[in-house]
Order: sequence, then structure tokens, then C-alpha cells
Amino acid sequence: MRLTTYSDYSLRVLIFLSSEPREKLVNIKDIAEAYGISKNHLMKIIYNLGKMGYIETIRGRNGGIRLAKLPAEINIGEIIRKTEEDFNIVECFEHGGTCVITPVCSLKHIFNNALDQFLQVLDQYTLDDIVKNNAMLKDYFSSNTKE
Repeated sequence: MRLTTYSDYSLRVLIFLSSEPREKLVNIKDIAEAYGISKNHLMKIIYNLGKMGYIETIRGRNGGIRLAKLPAEINIGEIIRKTEEDFNIVECFEHGGTCVITPVCSLKHIFNNALDQFLQVLDQYTLDDIVKNNAMLKDYFSSNTKE
């Protein structure tokens, strides 16, 4: 299973924000430059992360974005469930699929079990687990973004 770019970038935004002091407002340009991602790609992601309650957006000249929750309160499995639109690993997961052996094939059940296990593992981790005690990550962002 491959996560969408949307989920990947959503996680990257959250990782970047969690590496900054909680009170610091970050602008989208800093995140875009740190990852080499188009600012336009990030706009929709940041808007939606704000709607989901993960980040706080402050408009205006001195505005920016920051985490709305502590990293320990942001569950990785939950983020993936909210940012992935399609968990249909194989065609028979879809309603109205055309595979003729679907009624007698156990492949769907195997993939469904694998998907459940994948999400259960992600449910065991929070954003804090990714960035906690990660001085290298903080140093990387500090040296690769402009103040």
C-alpha cells in the first residue's frame, strides 16, 4: 500500500510544526522551502489540517501557522484515516467491482486483515513519537530554512 502525496505532505507539515517552539508562528514558505515542495501544494493541506483541528492558522501580516494540539495528542493512524481517500487495496474492495471470483475468493479478506494491521500499528504512534528527542531533525530544519 502506498500513501498518497496528500497524506505524506500532511505528515511532513505536522512534523515541521512540531519541531518548532509551540508559540512560534511558521509561514507556509518556510515549510515549502524545507521540503522542496510547492507552496501551492501545501495551501490546501494546511487549510484542511486547520479544519481537522490539528493546526491553528493566524491571518494577517504577522500571522502564520502552528500546532493546535500537543504532538502527543496527534495520532498517526488518525491522520492517515482522515487524509487518505481510498483504502481500496484491490478492486474487490470497491462497491460494484467487476472481479468474477469475488464471491469465492479469500484475497479480499487477507488484504482487509493486512490493512487493519497496518492501521493498528500506526494507531500506536503519535507525532511526539516521531519528533521526541530528535535533535537531528530540529537541527536540519534550523539549518535549511530562512529566518
